[in-house]
Amino acid sequence: MAYNSVSDRSAEREWNSEVYHRLSSPQVSWGKKVLSRLKLNGDEWVLDAGCGTGLLTAELLEALPRGRVVGIDLSQNMLSTARAHLAQEFGSRLRLLACDLLSLPIKRVFHAVVSTAAFHWVPDHDQLFRNLHDVLVPGGCLEAQCGGGPNIARLRDRANVLATTPTFARYFVGFREPWLFEDAQEAAQRLRNAGFADVETSLEAAPTVLDDAAHYNEFVRNIVLRRHLENIPGAEQRDQFMAILTEQAAQDDPPFLLDYWRLNLRGRGA
Repeated sequence: MAYNSVSDRSAEREWNSEVYHRLSSPQVSWGKKVLSRLKLNGDEWVLDAGCGTGLLTAELLEALPRGRVVGIDLSQNMLSTARAHLAQEFGSRLRLLACDLLSLPIKRVFHAVVSTAAFHWVPDHDQLFRNLHDVLVPGGCLEAQCGGGPNIARLRDRANVLATTPTFARYFVGFREPWLFEDAQEAAQRLRNAGFADVETSLEAAPTVLDDAAHYNEFVRNIVLRRHLENIPGAEQRDQFMAILTEQAAQDDPPFLLDYWRLNLRGRGA
């Protein structure tokens, strides 16, 4: 589920994949709902776009006993973890490739494209949706979900304010948030412009309460604000940045709530 369009700065594409694999239960639960909407015969070729550590790729392969899955991700760490968890069980029915969603070299191969928690890391949705349309065989389907609308608005606002304070401002000169959170109407129009038919999009709230301060700190540090923290050179200052945000979250009602919103995307290739 890790995705970024950067192709020449390796630090920005990499994740701590073992931590992600351990902490990503919210993303996995949302992804299972996406997979449940797929209508498969069991022999299709499916692209898992932004496969991350492969937790959902495994579920997809189990639904395709005679089919194949190609999982792509920009992070080599994610792919290594996915390979370690999946290769022995699924063998030749699975291929894992390091690939940028904005530079897909594949055309008219897949019966379906599936993606969860990835597309908001790709800043150019026009190119993204064109590429996804072009990898589908005629009539192939897109079933996806990513962050959208007011996703994690409270945390984003707090992090952006904190980044302007005297302690941290020098590290965030020229910094842009690494996500694109579209609303349903914008995304639907982009999908149609890319050639998709039977387009359906919707936003749904997915509030997620983490267990305690330690869980919140580790989750936000590794899954949400990874790119923010890369701008802060010292470990002590990164810890300070996260400690402030964690203390703010502790005062919320309920504490340690992340106000997630999910953008559902569906379309059919022409």
